[in-house]
Amino acid sequence: MSKKKNLMSLWHHINHPYHLGSSLSRKDWSVKLDDALRAYRTTYKTPIGMTPYKLTYGKSCHLLVELEHKTYWAIKIHNFDLKVAGEKRKIQLGELDELRLDAYENAKLYKERTKKWHDKHITRRELKGDFVKLKQEKCIKQKKAAKITVCQKWPL
Repeated sequence: MSKKKNLMSLWHHINHPYHLGSSLSRKDWSVKLDDALRAYRTTYKTPIGMTPYKLTYGKSCHLLVELEHKTYWAIKIHNFDLKVAGEKRKIQLGELDELRLDAYENAKLYKERTKKWHDKHITRRELKGDFVKLKQEKCIKQKKAAKITVCQKWPL
């Protein structure tokens, strides 16, 4: 066999489940976790019709950008009018409620579509005779269940 492999220049390699180049150690998890969470939070989910991040915060998720002038940023944030901020917050809460209602409607429509599809693909079978579904086989061995006779067992 090895002569045939050499003639045809075929080589058999045994790979181990752990490979230094591809396996990640637990030290890398903290680095990769942020990317994985961001990917999950920004992925469009079919049943709710939007991303979980948008459902929670009411806006799309963008990469964080560090500003060079953080002092200007802090001054800009803390100098605001309370009435304007309150009105803006009420509007944002209303929009968030609308997003949640849209998500509930999309989930309901998705559930109806999947139920319709599932019902369409069910094959109808007519079974002859009476079948008894047993939760435990101990009930056959009991005296009270002596009247029940089981002719065949069907896989569940």
